[in-house]
Amino acid sequence: MIFVIATLKTTRKDRSAFLEACRSCIAETLKEPGCLSYDLHASITNPDTFVFVERWQDREALEAHFKSPHISVLKDAAGPLIVDQSVEIISPDSVDII
Repeated sequence: MIFVIATLKTTRKDRSAFLEACRSCIAETLKEPGCLSYDLHASITNPDTFVFVERWQDREALEAHFKSPHISVLKDAAGPLIVDQSVEIISPDSVDII
């Protein structure tokens, strides 16, 4: 199993647009083979910080997700709204920070 923890920061003025961009991507991602869970959470202490917590069956499923059309759409729509980000990919034997 693979876990992904992606922390994304936006601005107060872009918060609604960011959430709107994420909605369809989340719905489509949950349909993907190998997706065990894909949740978006807002920080309690900073409402402009969001955390995707994802569980994938294996690295192959995650790599297919990265190449999916809805991820491209999300990057185009939400990318300009993100002011900071960090992504950690965690497997039983390693932690990759990208």
